[in-house]
Amino acid sequence: MKRRVLFICTANSARSLMAEALLRHMAGDQFEVASAGTQPKEPNLLALRVLAEAGISTEELHSKSLAHFRNEPWDYVITLCDKAATDCVAFREGAQQIAWDFPDPALSNRRATFALTLKELKERIGLFTLVHQKGTALRPEDYNPVTIFKALGDELRLAALLLIRDQTRLCVCELTEAFGLSQPKVSRHLAILRDAGLVETERRGQWVYYYLNPRLPAWISRVVDETARNNSALIETPLVQLQAMSERPAVQCP
Repeated sequence: MKRRVLFICTANSARSLMAEALLRHMAGDQFEVASAGTQPKEPNLLALRVLAEAGISTEELHSKSLAHFRNEPWDYVITLCDKAATDCVAFREGAQQIAWDFPDPALSNRRATFALTLKELKERIGLFTLVHQKGTALRPEDYNPVTIFKALGDELRLAALLLIRDQTRLCVCELTEAFGLSQPKVSRHLAILRDAGLVETERRGQWVYYYLNPRLPAWISRVVDETARNNSALIETPLVQLQAMSERPAVQCP
């Protein structure tokens, strides 16, 4: 059975349409894919143009309202901007929630900007398909040290990873409470850690939990362990805020 993926942005005229076409082109045999907008507009002609120039079919692409998909089951719901992530929080129950944030190329109305967005989407979707295909996981040789250190080069992402390591597994609401940040921002950083292969997710009841990837190569595990041992101050305040959280979700046993 194909896994079902829904891409969402505000207008469903450029970013989400390009993501839909890309995933269908790259892994249509593995995923059933659609896209929608919280405030849909007509497809952007430059988005269609750069897709066609890349040899990617635009035949099935048309803008759709998010309301059209509300009663359908999805394995993954991927938002492509912060506004969409905020607008569809209630909609995403039952799906693995992934927040990406790509600038809207329509603001520039330049072909080069659309081409760059297409390139960046292709790179991110390539990682997504590698990590999320059924029965597929990153192998040790697949881990790129540049990607890993870029993912760890942000203080929030590093602290989130160390907090997850310390607590074994955490859901998004616990991490937003620990760092005092919005859900879309935390989800965006978690998506980068997941796309880099550093964390994995598991749904238990209504909650999606993040945990350290148990198949990390030894060199990455050593880096994370040494960082945790020598930089405990990074998670001191988040730990206090997490422990003070009221009605904290309980991890359900399988």
